[in-house]
Amino acid sequence: MFEPTVYAQRRRRLKQQFSSGLLLFPGNADVSMNYPHNHYWFRQDSSFSYFFGLDQPELAGLIDIDADADILFGDDAGLNEVIWVGPQDTLAQRARSAGIERVQQAGELAATLAQARSQGRTIHYLPPYRGETILELARLLDCTPAQCQAGASESLMTAVIALREIKSDAEIQEIENALSVTRDMHLAAMQLAKADTFEYQVVAAMEGIMRGHDLQAAYPMIFSRSGEILHNRDHHNRLRSGDLVVNDAGASSVLGYASDITRTFPVGGRFSERQRSLYQIVLAAQQLAIDMMRPGVSYLEVHKQAARHMVAAMSELGFFCGTAEQVVESGAYAICFPHGLGHQMGLDVHDMEGLGETRVGYDASVSRSELFGLRNLRLAKPLQAGMVVTVEPGIYFIPVLIQRWRDEARHSNLINYEKFAEYLDFGGIRIEDDVLVTSSGARVLGPAIPKTCAEIEALMAA
Repeated sequence: MFEPTVYAQRRRRLKQQFSSGLLLFPGNADVSMNYPHNHYWFRQDSSFSYFFGLDQPELAGLIDIDADADILFGDDAGLNEVIWVGPQDTLAQRARSAGIERVQQAGELAATLAQARSQGRTIHYLPPYRGETILELARLLDCTPAQCQAGASESLMTAVIALREIKSDAEIQEIENALSVTRDMHLAAMQLAKADTFEYQVVAAMEGIMRGHDLQAAYPMIFSRSGEILHNRDHHNRLRSGDLVVNDAGASSVLGYASDITRTFPVGGRFSERQRSLYQIVLAAQQLAIDMMRPGVSYLEVHKQAARHMVAAMSELGFFCGTAEQVVESGAYAICFPHGLGHQMGLDVHDMEGLGETRVGYDASVSRSELFGLRNLRLAKPLQAGMVVTVEPGIYFIPVLIQRWRDEARHSNLINYEKFAEYLDFGGIRIEDDVLVTSSGARVLGPAIPKTCAEIEALMAA
C-alpha cells in the first residue's frame, strides 16, 4: 500500500466535491471457481483500492460527508478462518494502514444505510459490475437488482473519474514497476518464438517471469500467429517460420497498476519485405501520434492523424485510392484499422471503463462517431497532463471483413479490393506503448522494449 496519508488525501479531495450525503464503496468478495471454498485469484475493486487501499475481500468503505467521517466495515478473522488461512490483522489495524480510525462490523452496514435512507439522505455509489456486488447492494439498499444498477450516482462517477485519471508520481512509479517486468516478458517471447514451438509454451514462459515477481497479469495475454483477431486468447497454434506474431501482454504492479504493451515480430527472426513495409508504416504512425500528444489536444484528432498517415503510406502500396482525408473521413480505413488508437490506463488496464466507456473517454466537446471502426475509439476527449494513455495503431487483414465489404461494394471507390485480396493470409500488426501526458508533451513509460525492425531482428538473432 501507499502511505496512509495518500488514501486520506484522496478521500478528502473526493469529499470536497459533495455538500452532503454518503459515499459507499463496496469492496469485492471472493469468487468461487467450482465450489464455495475454491476461489479465483482475488482482485479488489479498483475504486475501493484507490480510496481505501486494502487488498482483502469482504470489506466496504463509507464516507459520511456531513459528519466528515471515513468508516471501514468488515470483520476480524474468527478462529476457523485463522486455522485455515493463518493469523490476520484486526480490522482496526487494517483500517489504520489506510488512514482510517473508525471501524464497524460488516453486519452493521445495512442498518447504517437504512437509517440514512429514513432520514432522506442520499447514498452515492458507483455502478456495480459483478453479480455478487449487485445482489449485495440490492440487499443493503432494500431494492431490486435492476433498481440498484439504475441508481448509480452520476455525480460520484464524475468525481471519481476526475480524480483517478490524473496520476500522481507514485502511481506513475507503480506503472513503471510493472513495465520493467513486462519488458522481460516481451524479450523472452521474442527469443522463444521459434518454428515448431506452440504458442502456449511462449505464454507459459511469460507467465513464469511474471509469477516469479509475485505479480498477476493486467489482462488475459494475447499471443497469436493469428494477429488479425484483435483479442485472440487461444494459444494452441504451432508457430511456423515466417509467421507474424502479435504479443499483447502486461503485468500488474504489486499495488494493482496495469501495464499494456504490444509487440509484433516474425517467427524465424527476419521480417519479409511485405511484413517490413507495413510494419514500418504502423511504427511511424505510432511515433507520429506520440509526438502529437500534449495537454488540450483531442485524442480523436490524434487517432485520425495516425490513420491518415497509415492510409497515405498504404496508398503508395496500392491499397487505397483518393486522398487520405477522404479515406479516413469516410471510414473506409477501418477495413484494416477497426479499433481505436488507445485508452486510459491505471488501476484498470482500460482505466475506469467499469464506470462507462463513453463517460470516461468522451466529454461535452466530443461525441462518439457512428462510423464503423471510429465508433470503437475508447478515448476521444482532450488530453490532460497526468493522464496515462496507450498508443496502439495497427493494420489487420481480416478475411471475413474484407469479403463482406467487397460483396457489399462498400467504399469501392476508395478501397482496392484486389490488393487487399493478396494479403488475406497476412495476419495483423499492432505496436503499443504506455504514454504519460506531461505538461509540455508526452513520455513513453518504462524501459525500452525493442520495436524497430532492426532492434527486433538483432534480439531474435542473439
